[in-house]
Amino acid sequence: MSLLDADVWTGKIAAGGWVAGDGEPLEVTEAATGAVIGTLGTASLEQVAEASRRADRAQREWARMTPAARATVLRKAGDIFERDAELIKPWIVRESGGTWAKAGTEVLAAISECREGAALPAHPHGEVLTTNKPRWSIARRVPAGVVSVIAPFNYPLTLAIRSVAPALALGNAVLLKPDPRTSVCGGVVIQRVFEEAGLPEGVLQVLPGGADVGAAVVSAPEVRVISFTGSTAAGRHVGKAAAEHMKRAHLELGGNNAIIVLPGADLDKAAAAGAFGSFLHQGQICQAAGRHLVHESQVDEYVAKLGAIADAVRVGDPFAEEGVQMGPIIDDRQFSAVRGIVDDAVAGGAQLVTGGPAEGRCFRPTVLSGVRPEMSVWKDEIFGPVAPVTSYSTIEEAIELVNASEYGLSVAILGDAGLAMDVSDQIRSGVVHVNEQTVGDEASAPFGGMGASGNGSRFGGPGANFEAFTETQWVTVRSEIETYKLPS
Repeated sequence: MSLLDADVWTGKIAAGGWVAGDGEPLEVTEAATGAVIGTLGTASLEQVAEASRRADRAQREWARMTPAARATVLRKAGDIFERDAELIKPWIVRESGGTWAKAGTEVLAAISECREGAALPAHPHGEVLTTNKPRWSIARRVPAGVVSVIAPFNYPLTLAIRSVAPALALGNAVLLKPDPRTSVCGGVVIQRVFEEAGLPEGVLQVLPGGADVGAAVVSAPEVRVISFTGSTAAGRHVGKAAAEHMKRAHLELGGNNAIIVLPGADLDKAAAAGAFGSFLHQGQICQAAGRHLVHESQVDEYVAKLGAIADAVRVGDPFAEEGVQMGPIIDDRQFSAVRGIVDDAVAGGAQLVTGGPAEGRCFRPTVLSGVRPEMSVWKDEIFGPVAPVTSYSTIEEAIELVNASEYGLSVAILGDAGLAMDVSDQIRSGVVHVNEQTVGDEASAPFGGMGASGNGSRFGGPGANFEAFTETQWVTVRSEIETYKLPS
């Protein structure tokens, strides 16, 4: 039986084994064509409740396993992702509408997350504290318990596994709720890999479904931590619900990320970086470059170069056509949203340099010049392949324009590295890339945003992962029972 044999998961959910979902059937569709390419089950609220109880029981046994045993499972999972990459990538291309290169990047990220996760059990899990009493005083990290992971459609494998792998490695059980549009590559794939890697049953369960299932994996009594990646609007609801239940929520939300092109920057390289940041995966990335700030002395040349790159991009169905660099927008609703933002900008006085809607769900890479800060295309997250450009006259003005946004996820600064570092000191953003574009993360690096982009770095690197998926417990030990006497 192959890793993704449809007979295993068709019409089912992963809840203590592959069982029929009691919710409405979920059609698995191809983003480019809308064709149905499979069927999954969805979880009922009762199945979510039972899965949470099952996870609570399984987690206790999993956490008692030796660090070496947990690390072995994570390493095997990484090996399976590597071995079966060619089985996994077509599902990413078809469900998410990404290119083959993007699919390859996601599989590589999954491999990396599993291998980085395999190292976590061997890290120090505490420290010895000073104390003024005759005792040992220890602060140690213990598993949080049951973790709910709610993942989005745009990078479905990457943005799920970056929470699933470290949470499992640190002794937690996980309830994974993938986006309904990408529940195979963002859910089934992960479950099947860890099953084959030897993860005990019940430690990871995949519960496809809609908003009701998402709410249930947040409110389930056994769940102690929620790791959510998605829109700022949805994240606010998740954060509020988690707070009402006295749970930690790690929120990685939207972004309206800026590229600052400093005076004197190499415009050929800057425009190429800007195009990559705005057009990669149709701009459907929380780190996508949604604002281009270029010094007034160079803005016209930058716009011309950026437009030329956009004109040369090949757009189409990446599964059916060779050489496609940009695939479809995920669905008709998002396509209409992107089109509305562009139309509104043009009606408000922005110049459409190139781009706009193409055939089907494809949207050609779009460059807008003369954009003003009060326009929606400048203020709001677009989640489409649109590059709005404006000019600035002073560095102070550029910094003010960047920081005026409610978002604070990723900023790129292109040009003189010394000046860029001075600018970075004044930027409010969870990530700053100097002489790189806005999109990029690594399993070993902390990642997260500020303001409307989230509540800080909760992904990547040992420090962030321990903070996200463990609790700190204070333990004291005396050689004998202390003598106590109630005070009079």
